[in-house]
Amino acid sequence: MRRIVTTISLLSLLPLAALAGQEERTYRWVDENGVIHYGDKVPAEVAELEKQVLNEAGITVDVMRGKKTDEEIEAERLQLELEQERELQRRADAALLATYLSVEEIIMHRDRRVELFQAQAKVTELYLRNLRRRLDSLEALAANFRPYSEDPDAEMIDPGLSGDINETKQIIARHEANLDKFRQDELDMASRFDGDIVRFKELKGLN
Repeated sequence: MRRIVTTISLLSLLPLAALAGQEERTYRWVDENGVIHYGDKVPAEVAELEKQVLNEAGITVDVMRGKKTDEEIEAERLQLELEQERELQRRADAALLATYLSVEEIIMHRDRRVELFQAQAKVTELYLRNLRRRLDSLEALAANFRPYSEDPDAEMIDPGLSGDINETKQIIARHEANLDKFRQDELDMASRFDGDIVRFKELKGLN
């Protein structure tokens, strides 16, 4: 029984011994007026300020960051954007090197894509020519009727003919927009390939 009591007594002293072995911490901070403060506890009103943690010898062993300034937040945002751009560039470079073995392959692929856009443009141009001829015929016919005719005795245009004219104009406008898009897409695509060629040469160390 005596042995058990002694063991329990020793165990009860362990937390006190552990606390005695811990170094006391002192905090140092500078308030908004530039005044330096020291304390073993941090007041709630200065919790957002940066604080230095000092050991018993007065040496800084840690720094507790305070609330970030707007400038720090903006700098971190810009740094994050820069890192993201670098990662995207790294992935793009890896894909470029994995896709092509030479500049000639890139040029060949570019030319094939250009031919595709040009073919789409030619088909659209042909369709537009036919639509415009149809519109010319419809408008020539409509010229015999009011409100297109200057003859006061002319009959009012048939609603069906008027509808055909308006529908043909709308179709022409849509295909003209498509044609402009094909041409712009071709320019954008060729520009991207030209950029790939320049980057490929840089990665491969080619002149």
